[in-house]
Order: sequence, then C-alpha cells, then structure tokens
Amino acid sequence: MTYSVVWFKRDLRLDDHAALHRAAGQGPVLCLYVIEPSFWRQPDAANQHYQFILECLSDLAAELRRRGGVLHVVTGEVVEVLECLYRQAPFTALHSHEETGNDLTYRRDRAVARWCRDHGVPWHETPQFGVIRRLDSRDAWQAAWETRMAAPRLPVPAMVFSPIPWPDAPPPGPADLGLDAADPPLRQAGGRRQGLAILDSFLDDRSGRYRGGLSSPLSAPTACSRLSPYLAQGAVSLREVVQATRRRLADLPDGPDPRRQGLAAFLSRLHWHCHFIQKLESEPALEWRNLHPGYDGLREGEWNEAHFQALVAGRTGWPLVDACVAMLRETGWINFRMRAMLVSVAAYPLWLHWRPVGLWLARQFLDYEPGIHWSQMQMQSGTTGMNTTRVYNPLKQARDHDPQGRFVRRWLPALRRVPDSWLFEPWRMPPEVQDRCGVRVGRDVPLPIVDLETATRAAKARVHGLRAQPAVKAVVPALVDRHGSRKPAAPRSRPRPVARGQLSLDL
Repeated sequence: MTYSVVWFKRDLRLDDHAALHRAAGQGPVLCLYVIEPSFWRQPDAANQHYQFILECLSDLAAELRRRGGVLHVVTGEVVEVLECLYRQAPFTALHSHEETGNDLTYRRDRAVARWCRDHGVPWHETPQFGVIRRLDSRDAWQAAWETRMAAPRLPVPAMVFSPIPWPDAPPPGPADLGLDAADPPLRQAGGRRQGLAILDSFLDDRSGRYRGGLSSPLSAPTACSRLSPYLAQGAVSLREVVQATRRRLADLPDGPDPRRQGLAAFLSRLHWHCHFIQKLESEPALEWRNLHPGYDGLREGEWNEAHFQALVAGRTGWPLVDACVAMLRETGWINFRMRAMLVSVAAYPLWLHWRPVGLWLARQFLDYEPGIHWSQMQMQSGTTGMNTTRVYNPLKQARDHDPQGRFVRRWLPALRRVPDSWLFEPWRMPPEVQDRCGVRVGRDVPLPIVDLETATRAAKARVHGLRAQPAVKAVVPALVDRHGSRKPAAPRSRPRPVARGQLSLDL
C-alpha cells in the first residue's frame, strides 16, 4: 500500500494545515510527531515548552482518533526515525510545513533533505504563515504577507489513514531528555481547544482593554490576547487568527467601541510577528552573531557572572525588575514592555551580552519563538545598528505602570510592609523606617548591584560612541534594505527603518 508521511512540527492542529491537506489529497497518510532528544538538549529548551507541547499533542491525537486515525509520537532523531519507518514500509512522499527555528532545527532540516534525496522521496514543504523562503527583496514582502493571510482557510481534509503498524511508546519524562523538572505552576495549558477558547474570549471581550492595558504588568495578563504560545506551537494558525480578528472587527456595531481600537492594534502586531521571524529566516546567524558586525566585541569580553546571577535570581535590587523575574518564574509570561525592560537592564546598567541573557529568557518564556526572540534581543541591546536605542529606566517604569506598587508587592512579599514613598527605591529608606516596617535592606531585600544612573550613562555613551563612527554608520543602509519594513509602495532606494515592536510573541 502506498502512503505518505505528514511530519508535524510546530503546527499541532488539523485545521488550516496545508501540508496535511496536500498529503490527504494524494492518498493514505501516516501522521508523525518526533520527540527529538538533541532538540531538548539545546540551551534554549525548557520543560515548560515540553509539557505545553505534550498537551497540544494530546488534543491533536484526540482529533485524529475521532476521524479514525492515529498520531504516532516517536522518540528519536528525525532522520533515524524516517529510516526505520522507510525500511519497514517505504513511503512515497514526506509532507511538512516550513519551519524557521533555531540553528539545530535548521541543520536537522538540511539532514532530512539529504535523506530524502538519497532515498528518492519527495519532501513537500508548505508555508506556515507569512515568512518567505529565499526572499530576494523586502519590497514584495508586505504584499505577499497580505495575500497569504487573505487566502481561504483550509478545512480539515477527508483522510484515509495508512494501516502501517508502529510500536508507540509513552513519551519520555523531562529527566530522560536532560530537562530541568521546573514547570511554572501558573503557566498556560497547551492544546488547540484551550487556544480557541482564549481567542474567543479576546475577540468578544478582552480586546476592549488591549490598547490601554498591554503596557502595565497589572492589566496586561488579561488585556493581552495570550495567544502567543498557541501560535508558537501552531495549535492555532496565524491566518486563522488574522481572519477571525478581521471578521470580528467588521461585525462590531457602529459607534464608539474600545474593541475596535484594540483589534486594530492587535492586527498590527500579528503583522509584526512575521516581520521579525522573516529576519531570522533571511539571516540565521542573528541567533548567535550581532546583526551589525560593527558591534562585535562591544560586550563579549566583559561578561560579569555576578550581574547575570543577580538578574536570574531576581536579586538586582530594583523592585520592578525583580518582580518581573518572579512572575516569569511562576507563570512563564510577562508583558512586552516588561520583557523589553528586562533586556534593557541586562544590556545597559548590567552590561551583559545578549546571547546568554537571551538563552535564559528563552527558557523562561513559554511563548518562545526564535525568530522574534533573537531579533528583539539584539534590538533591545542596541546591536542591530538600524534601530533607535531603547533604554528603559526600571524606576520610571515602576512609577508609570505600577504607581501604587500592587504588582511589586504581589511578587515580592518582602516589600509588602515598605511604605509607598520608599517602595521603588528601598535602599534609600532611613534606618529608623527600616526598623519600623521590619525590612532590612541588604538582608531582606538586596541592594542595587550597580548605581543605576552612573552605569546606564556609561553604557549609553559606549553604544552611542560606537554608533556614531563612520564605518559603523556606513553598514546601516544595507541592513535596512535587507531587513527593514516597507511602506506599501516604498521604493527600494528609500526603505523605511523598522518600527519598534514587541519582545517575543507577546500579543
């Protein structure tokens, strides 16, 4: 019996699944997901990602069972798994979505392509969303994204399933994959059903609070869509979300409605989602190398392990920074402005290189999406050369977005007894105030590890001094031409620099 293999990766759904749709139209299919030990040994992988994927796989398997099929979840390296299956029962084609992931998935896909060529097996890769393989020019990108998002959503196809037996085994535990057992107790649950329920609640109600509520860590947990982890693993498709948002926007009654502005802003961020992933697709090395080579050596030789460990432990001494780290540890999520602030604090007053900080944050973010993550790590650290320097003062951010200190007090219990006037700068408390509230700075709460104003001023001077050098400035036009956004009709000779966007897939 001839059949083809549908290899599920970060597309854990049946709806709007182009690879499955194409394979089902050609005959019997075998649905395969591979748990790759090498992938989970990477320094950007975390147990929370694994558990979320297992929950998505459970939903996907249940959907296939309802249609008389099976999702074969196999542990091993992909080439070895394909070889084993092919020896047992040769298949005629491999179908999957294109993936823009980390360096390991890029090298793995090259190995799969070689295996397919060696065995004469066609590998049909179909686009997953708005990222374009082998993009020649950014000039055409905007129109291509719009064409893909407007194309009809693909229904779940009628499927005939291959009867090839496959000895399934329970998925390995985190320890078997070398993963730390930590899993944020308050993280979002995986699965398509959960993703669709969250989409509905956002479109119907929460979008009205989106525009005004996405910046504050107090309001953002409910004002933001919270769809980012489901998009990152493909439990819902980007086109599905774009089209549902546009339908809801069109259905809103005439008259003032805060959902209208919220949904319009949300659509803009869905566009930026693909814009940033396209950067990694076009420039894979930006995962580990400065996008602008003129910034090589800026921070690399001055790593301060004590600064990094204080950041990771939430012991920087700046209450809003430490509260954000505490929230991340418990939930796997913080909002975009707080993400940007964390990276800014790491890059400027703490003078830490973006790569190790980025690996730590990749493990903390449930919605880690490599293309957006690494582009934003560099952008917020000032090493792209083409973006405005963004330096977030954690004291100002606290006063602007947590003026009563509710967020800080929730996540840092030691500060709950500190008076409002000293909450964001507890190190300035007189000894008698510390005695009165029972909080000793340096014992119960840490002292700041550097002087914020002095360290930030020195860091900005170094970055801006380098940025002003003629040789560094000379490279910028080529970077903007290759990676910058465009107005719909912008000529190639006058590209528009990319606007600032969100860190990771925080929508």
